[in-house]
Amino acid sequence: MDSLTQIALGSSVSVALLHKQIGIRKAIVLGAALGTAPDLDVLIERGDPLSNMTGHRTETHALFYLALLSPLLGWLLARYWSRPDRWVRFTLAVGAVLISHPLLDSLTIYGTQLALPFSNTPYGTGSVFVIDPLYTLLLLLGVGSCLARPASRGNLYGLSLSSVYLLLGLATQWLVSEKATAQLAKEQQPSAHVLVTATPFNTALWRVLVMQENQYLEGYYSVFDGDNPIRWQAFARDSALRTQFATLTAVKQLDWFSAGFYQLEQQQQQLVLTDLRMGMAPYYNFRFVVAKLQQGQWQIVAVEQAQRPAFNRQSLTWLWQRMWSQTELPLSQWPGI
Repeated sequence: MDSLTQIALGSSVSVALLHKQIGIRKAIVLGAALGTAPDLDVLIERGDPLSNMTGHRTETHALFYLALLSPLLGWLLARYWSRPDRWVRFTLAVGAVLISHPLLDSLTIYGTQLALPFSNTPYGTGSVFVIDPLYTLLLLLGVGSCLARPASRGNLYGLSLSSVYLLLGLATQWLVSEKATAQLAKEQQPSAHVLVTATPFNTALWRVLVMQENQYLEGYYSVFDGDNPIRWQAFARDSALRTQFATLTAVKQLDWFSAGFYQLEQQQQQLVLTDLRMGMAPYYNFRFVVAKLQQGQWQIVAVEQAQRPAFNRQSLTWLWQRMWSQTELPLSQWPGI
């Protein structure tokens, strides 16, 4: 999730567990610091943009390492606040704040390697977008109510309602997945690899991605669409390019990280590798140049981050109207895109 959300979650959890030990304001500051700390791994340079992407949310997000670190930090904080008799309480609070960070991250589609060092599987459900204003607002209102009225239970209400919101997102995602699978079966479309993810800033409109051998399908379904079918837009996949570059390190790396939801295509004189999970056609967050065409031959190059179109006002207008079922056009065909 974005930093503000992680700060809000960390503060909320810290206030719930430590406000009687160190006071509300100090609990907020401590929770904010611990809540955002795991994301400091973005400062680590791993050699190229693709490795930086796949190396984020690794050791600093691993539940095993965070569980090992919590007793030490808990003991140090208990000593700092002259409450050595409460070190267990501090340990539980620190562990709850640290571990809630990667658990929340794993609900986004990015990929969080929770099980290191035992497994490097990147977990990501995609049931919430990386920035969800409603979820963050619920947490902020809860924490803010404690500042206004120290005896208020607003923080617990904020934590509870925000957690219910996440559960509703998971339930809605499952329902959309069931609808998409049933429709694909009815249409006799190959559907071995189907991905359903929340679209930006909401859990009302969902993006459905279907990977097939020679193409992939993209469609959208809003909770306000009712019984209307998902309308698919097809994009070609070059199986010859995928075969030719199947052993290229960058391709294998993204194939693993994205669970196969990637695109490899020639764009002018460049070979571009795209993570199809994060974004909506034609806007994708992670695109990489991995080879260039020189004198009719592909030359492997150091991985470069490719430019992408900026998400503009027309995109936001489309998102709002599609969420309320006021348009059937796909984003890539929207006027002004």
